[in-house]
Amino acid sequence: MRQIRKNILLLLLLMAVFYLPAQQKTYCNPINIDYGYGPIPNFLTWGKHRTSADPTIVNYKGDYYLFSTNQTGYWWSSDMLNWNFVSRQFLPEDVKDQIPNKWDDLCAPAAWVQGDSLCVFGSTYSRLFPIWVSTNPKGNEWSKAVEHFDIGGWDPAFFVDDDQKLYMYNGSSNVYPLYGIELDRGTFKPIGTRKELLLLDYDKIGWHRFGEHMDNTFLKPFMEGAWMTKHNSKYYLQWGGPGTEFSHYGDGVAVGDSPLGHFEHVSLPLSMKAGGFIRGAGHGATFTDRWGNYWHTSTMVINVKNNFERRIGIWPAGFDKDDVMYCNTAFGDYPHYIPDGKTDHLKSRFTGWMLLNYNKPVQVSSTLGAFYANNIVDENIKTYWSAKTAEKGEWLISDLGEVSTVHAVQINYADQDAEFMGKQYDIYHQYKVYYSLDGKKWQLLVDKSKNTKDVPHDYVELVTPVRARYLKMENIHIPTGKFAISGFRVFGFGSGDKPKSVNQFMALRGNDTDRRNLWFKWQPVEDAYAYNIYIGTEPDKLYNCVMVHNVNEYYYQGMDKTKAYYFAIESINENGTSEWVKTEAL
Repeated sequence: MRQIRKNILLLLLLMAVFYLPAQQKTYCNPINIDYGYGPIPNFLTWGKHRTSADPTIVNYKGDYYLFSTNQTGYWWSSDMLNWNFVSRQFLPEDVKDQIPNKWDDLCAPAAWVQGDSLCVFGSTYSRLFPIWVSTNPKGNEWSKAVEHFDIGGWDPAFFVDDDQKLYMYNGSSNVYPLYGIELDRGTFKPIGTRKELLLLDYDKIGWHRFGEHMDNTFLKPFMEGAWMTKHNSKYYLQWGGPGTEFSHYGDGVAVGDSPLGHFEHVSLPLSMKAGGFIRGAGHGATFTDRWGNYWHTSTMVINVKNNFERRIGIWPAGFDKDDVMYCNTAFGDYPHYIPDGKTDHLKSRFTGWMLLNYNKPVQVSSTLGAFYANNIVDENIKTYWSAKTAEKGEWLISDLGEVSTVHAVQINYADQDAEFMGKQYDIYHQYKVYYSLDGKKWQLLVDKSKNTKDVPHDYVELVTPVRARYLKMENIHIPTGKFAISGFRVFGFGSGDKPKSVNQFMALRGNDTDRRNLWFKWQPVEDAYAYNIYIGTEPDKLYNCVMVHNVNEYYYQGMDKTKAYYFAIESINENGTSEWVKTEAL
């Protein structure tokens, strides 16, 4: 009898281990967190929607803490994959009416580690906002380091140097520069006065220009969101610009030999993501994981229901052998591996899983107005399909066109007829995904019918890849509005060959009066659905990347007119990428 019990216990243990979900090893931008809804009443005129931006991630005692605009709290994670929200009101209720712009809570917050404490401060031009400190942020235990930070600062960033001196950087304007000042570590009072550090140089550097087409048509460009990183005795002052509404919203970097400058602009953006499913990589922060690898987080742009409808992304970053700072956004909204040890981020963390259903056939249960089904697979988060209802049983079917090997799916919900405003709690999504070889016999692939989490950009890495041609998603529950999807994205490998390399890749640069502009053109590759264009000022440092779909030309206006540039292009299909084709210096 004792042996039988042992055998039963062993069997139960093996069954428990077998049925434990495997630890997910990858993530996909935009990161899947429970973004709050726009908090300001006049957002009603554009439609209620989710949003957050201006992220700061800091590594505190081996865990990662994410603060961003207007979330009435923050997130922490042990693995940069599973984020846990902590509800917290940082703006005191008794001073809310005295704060300009009536922000709900932290706007463009600063977070930094000082001594053994995690510190947080929100944007303000008023002296009424406190600096908060915690040695137990997981437990939501905070106290005020100072009741009022007298000098204030919009879009602030704090930096502790190796000599333990404390500095603050701030600024958000299309007129005034970024500023820097040293602070007393104990009292947080200023030492001296703010120093002007950096202005944009759009007459020289094309990507500094305002507008979707970098043409300064409406306004002068904005400079905001300072951040400081020190590496090998050099100081890298980062900033966001030139406008959060635009595809080329990015983070620039200027380099100096001391924390308060002089700083010189680097011609290339640090983080640029001007193409792909979701664009933009501006106003962010650089941090290290527990193995010392650098990462960069910043704001991604939707800009449909409001100019400030935004999300958050994370990319591998670092410094090369020549101390050039880079951020690797190639395939920046495809699956990437989460950190698991020391690694070379110049080699990216891209899994190699390709998008399998770009512009492929789609069937749906119903369609609301002009929110058409093909918007599900057009690789544009700005467009979406909406069903007529939010009812259980609304569905979509994506045809991959051929039997393929599926490794992961990403489901991006859209805010059609959303009713919420501000941060929401205890809301959730529930659905099921099935797969089929013939569109008739279906097998369950993903079961989120019991899910209790808010997953607006749910990303599911399969424990075991499957062979399938069709995937079907059935709605069970959404938090608000209609069942609407901006992207049902399927990743893996097709059954064919990688695409051929590009022929006749030409880059035609502007004349002597404006060398900021350049026109790319190439012969289309028959079996390619997209192309990556790589850009750099040295032949072996092509650190910027733009992905374009279903075209064979691209007009880029982001260059420094005093620099020579180098370019490369690769073609992309469901099976992989081609060899690069490079141009001569221009």
